[in-house]
Amino acid sequence: MRFVIVTGMSGAGKSTALKMLEDMGYFCVDNLPIPLLPGFVQMLENTDTEMKKVALGLDVRSGQDLTGLRENLEEMDRNRVGYEILFLDANDAVLVKRYKETRRQHPLSGSGRVDTGIAKEREKILFLKMKATYILDTSKMLTRELRIELEKIFVDGQSFCNLYITVMSFGFKYGIPQDADLVFDVRFLPNPYYIDTLREKTGNEAEVQDYVMQNDKGRIFLDKLKDMMEFLIPNYILEGKNQLVIAIGCTGGKHRSVTLANALYQLLDQEESYGVRIEHRDIGKDSITKRK
Repeated sequence: MRFVIVTGMSGAGKSTALKMLEDMGYFCVDNLPIPLLPGFVQMLENTDTEMKKVALGLDVRSGQDLTGLRENLEEMDRNRVGYEILFLDANDAVLVKRYKETRRQHPLSGSGRVDTGIAKEREKILFLKMKATYILDTSKMLTRELRIELEKIFVDGQSFCNLYITVMSFGFKYGIPQDADLVFDVRFLPNPYYIDTLREKTGNEAEVQDYVMQNDKGRIFLDKLKDMMEFLIPNYILEGKNQLVIAIGCTGGKHRSVTLANALYQLLDQEESYGVRIEHRDIGKDSITKRK
């Protein structure tokens, strides 16, 4: 039997993940009161049960002090009960935005601010994150990307690493992404903006890619960037980092940065030990027609 505890920050996607696991054949129970956990585990240990794949959703709503959950997990460890913990996380700004959009109240905020409740929750569930088998940061994940990651872990049985990488192109004239961990400036490369036939195209198109990468500078930069990633990423994994944003910028975020971001994404996407996605933040901004 496979027993998965789904937990994490409120608003990070636990309910969505449980629905996806249910679609994958898991028997799912959400928000089980913590005092009922020992009896639930005992039922699962019954060899006569037909449930072979079980997912249990637990968070601060299951008991705000969570003291009992820590003790129950320790007891399960002593009794060698097999379980995995899937921890869903997201950065504070994203969580606040999600609560405001849904007009929900954070379970720990009371009549106060949402960010106060989020801070309290992080402190209370830190022990769960430390024990987590898998950590997924959903800050930038689309629903389909979350499903793909869950299928990799719980259906395909692929080896999993808790690091999720976002490769982002951007334009310096619109500001450096605030959540970027690594920022690379490719404004030294030939600029397709000054070529009439390329100006309205983007780095997603072959003509622009060929123009940007036709010289040694582009190819050498990409090789050096690849070497750096091969060194950095394993060390980030060892350090426990679970979200890495690599930002590549040019002037407008339409040609050079998009070309290099796509090239780096293709290199990183060949690995299965971490998740990777591509985002072109400013690709369409220069095409907006200004009012006279």
